[in-house]
Amino acid sequence: MSLAVTERAALADTLAAVDPQRHTLCEGWTARDLLAHLLVRERQPWASPGIVVDALAPLTRKAMATWADVPWAEAVALFRDGPPLWSPYRVPGVDALVNGAEHYVHHEDVRRGEPGWEPRPPDATRDAELWAILERTARMLYRRSPVGVVLRRPEGTPIVARPGERAVTISGEPGELLLHGFGRGAIRVEVEGADADVAALAAAPRGF
Repeated sequence: MSLAVTERAALADTLAAVDPQRHTLCEGWTARDLLAHLLVRERQPWASPGIVVDALAPLTRKAMATWADVPWAEAVALFRDGPPLWSPYRVPGVDALVNGAEHYVHHEDVRRGEPGWEPRPPDATRDAELWAILERTARMLYRRSPVGVVLRRPEGTPIVARPGERAVTISGEPGELLLHGFGRGAIRVEVEGADADVAALAAAPRGF
């Protein structure tokens, strides 16, 4: 099974076990807000452009609000069941390409939204797919960095996410590196480089 499939199931399990008002790493969002985002994205695609286009954000917020009164267990079950038959996300290849990072990152947003979290233990299959996602997306995630960026996992060839004479090296497990690329702060990585370069990278937006 793809990362998108396994992380959907794992995220659904986590959501089912937490309070809908639990804080997440998505600023201002509770677990219910995050689940509404996921459901709008795959069940109300006419409202989802606001996820990436600021001018359309009110449309997306309005659609998300329609999930506010849906019983929590019912909303979680809808997400667990996957997108409707007419959705392109229902195609396994599309799902694997688009939802692997989406489900992993949002799962960690829920897991790490409150104190006391710990990274999940390494998993060879999961981590290989996360690293493959980084190989495809790292240049996009770090495109706004004013300095070079190199991603390094415990073994294997590093990824040059942003070429540059002044470079910062970020080391960690693939999942931690992906979360860093998406701008999350509750992570376990080591950042090496000149102080000014590290500060410049920290101040730059990351993600899509």
